[in-house]
Amino acid sequence: MHLRVVKVLLAGRLPYGVGLQLQKTLSDHHHKHLNAVANTLLLLEHEPVYTVGIRNKGYTEEDEKKLRSLGAEFWRTNRGGLITFHGPGQLVAYPVLNLKQFHTSIKWYVHEVERMVIRVCAELGIKAETSPDTGVWVGDRKICAIGIHGSRYVTTHGLALNCNTDLKWFDHIVPCGIEGKSVTSISRELDMDVTIADVLPIFRNAFSDQFECELIEYPLSEASQLLRDARRNVLKI
Repeated sequence: MHLRVVKVLLAGRLPYGVGLQLQKTLSDHHHKHLNAVANTLLLLEHEPVYTVGIRNKGYTEEDEKKLRSLGAEFWRTNRGGLITFHGPGQLVAYPVLNLKQFHTSIKWYVHEVERMVIRVCAELGIKAETSPDTGVWVGDRKICAIGIHGSRYVTTHGLALNCNTDLKWFDHIVPCGIEGKSVTSISRELDMDVTIADVLPIFRNAFSDQFECELIEYPLSEASQLLRDARRNVLKI
């Protein structure tokens, strides 16, 4: 019997700013000890966006302008890691968890996230592994980017698993600042079209097993309210 409950919020396709606002709201609930605080697994895909982490390697306004001209947004964030791309066909998971209810170690958490993604890939017939560089790899091709932020043991940001992402978006950057390596997707590795919808059930099972928790759906009315508020508040940032 799983002891912990994590609520799943399926948010659909969102602009990056709305996803950030959702994470802020959910992590604030933890920090303010509001009633009915719940660990949440936020699952979504983003409109095209390039994001840089705290080690941004000096991305200039010129670089930013060039990337925006491709039709993507550009955001500077407080997650770990360097530049990456998010977009349609990529399963983005933002677990907003209070690690005091799991294990009070960010290092442990990152390790569990990696193992969980490797497990998802294995179930799909792909041999993935970690490397000295962050993320999950198939050989020297990155299939999943990982960038975590922790504040008083409450996690935000998370992972981005390429399902049937258009990999051409990555041609314009050095993904996560790692020279000489490429990116791949589940679809490319299996040579067939594998969608986010195909991967979601496998992902949910792997998450539930890895973090020893029971996943329950967010009540529809609550989820709709959260999304409405996030869309409204993102305009104020």
